[in-house]
Amino acid sequence: MAATDCKNRRIVVTGIGAVTPLGNSAAENWENMKAAKSGIAAISLFDASDFPTRIAGEVKNFDFGAAVRDNPRLSEAGRGTFFAFRAAQEAVRDSGLKEGAYDSRRFGLYFGAADSGFDFNAFAQTMTDSFVPGTPEIHPGEYITAAVRNMSAVAELEAQPFMTLSHLASWFRLRGPVCNSLTACAASSQAIGEAFEWIRRGDADIMMTGGSHSMVYPLGIAGFSLLTALSTRNDDPARASRPFDKNRDGFVLAEGACVLIVEELSHAVKRGARIYGEIVGYGATSDAYRMTDMDPEGAGACRAVEIAMKKAGLTPEGVDYVNAHGTATQINDAIETLVIKKALGERAYKIPVSSIKSMVGHMIAGAGALELAACLFSIRDSVVPPTINYETPDPKCDLDYVPNEARAHRVRAALSNSFGFGGQNICLAVKHYEI
Repeated sequence: MAATDCKNRRIVVTGIGAVTPLGNSAAENWENMKAAKSGIAAISLFDASDFPTRIAGEVKNFDFGAAVRDNPRLSEAGRGTFFAFRAAQEAVRDSGLKEGAYDSRRFGLYFGAADSGFDFNAFAQTMTDSFVPGTPEIHPGEYITAAVRNMSAVAELEAQPFMTLSHLASWFRLRGPVCNSLTACAASSQAIGEAFEWIRRGDADIMMTGGSHSMVYPLGIAGFSLLTALSTRNDDPARASRPFDKNRDGFVLAEGACVLIVEELSHAVKRGARIYGEIVGYGATSDAYRMTDMDPEGAGACRAVEIAMKKAGLTPEGVDYVNAHGTATQINDAIETLVIKKALGERAYKIPVSSIKSMVGHMIAGAGALELAACLFSIRDSVVPPTINYETPDPKCDLDYVPNEARAHRVRAALSNSFGFGGQNICLAVKHYEI
């Protein structure tokens, strides 16, 4: 395919699937977002009574047994893989793709999968059991012996991030290019952006993309607690995640998956696919600053937004909605507000900006994909989801955050921000599809 052809390839979204704390389908998630519901509750997956943070966004009422009956290879898979599998099934079904009606060699996978839900409780117990009471030193070989005796090699393998992709590629017979994105909170947004680029340059016609993560386990909660990044509003879980509110005290860790089917336009039109919207811009930059903090001036993040807008051919006047990264940490929310104002100028004050993390929590590697899905539903329904728990304005956060209730609003073009640990900045731009 000639380079000139690649430049003209348009990429659309034809399928969406989701499993999150707000529901086990994309439709259920969207309805609960519009209803301003919270998926945050007390942790039930382990005893968190001794942890400073005892709340999270857990996936509820998920039928693991049914998933294994559908796909026996999942029998020892981690939670993140299960969620990805179900979301992918929904996305493929939603897209109307039928096996045999497309070239599987032109169907690829670019995904944001981190650890898939390794049983750290069992691992910790195994390590504890390897200690001999009263012995001051433990030979490394004792750990290995205990692991061989007590752990499953398959379960350990399933903890590796690539296994989620292996299951998806195998089950859906994806024979095109396959790659994983491991850029923390920006992972699934980057995966979508790279999938967009792969189709645009002619390496594939269809891509399965998005992300999944499950970190609601002791090590995950403990690690973020040590960083003082998590909310400790344990007595009121539903009101704990409060992006842009003056009294925000950190994000709420969540789990789940969101999968999108993205497709070259003529391929989608030829088969009569329903189109949610068109991906038109992708900006990716690095802060090169600190592991946990954004550049105080937001320079890298601002540049990502500007790159996405330039590729999309969007001016600030053409942006109708911004789905913010909006984690509910003091520093990041203030800097993101600054970024939006720098990138969009005075127009920033006239654009609805909201954070669905107020309802879902932070799905880490899976977050960005769900946020882009929210943008696409906003375009379809002319409704923007709210930022719930917004009660006290912060002078540093002075934009229109769509407080507490969804809003009817015509959306023709939207931006979705994802800013990850380590300084990875991603912005995606989507538009209403027009011939």
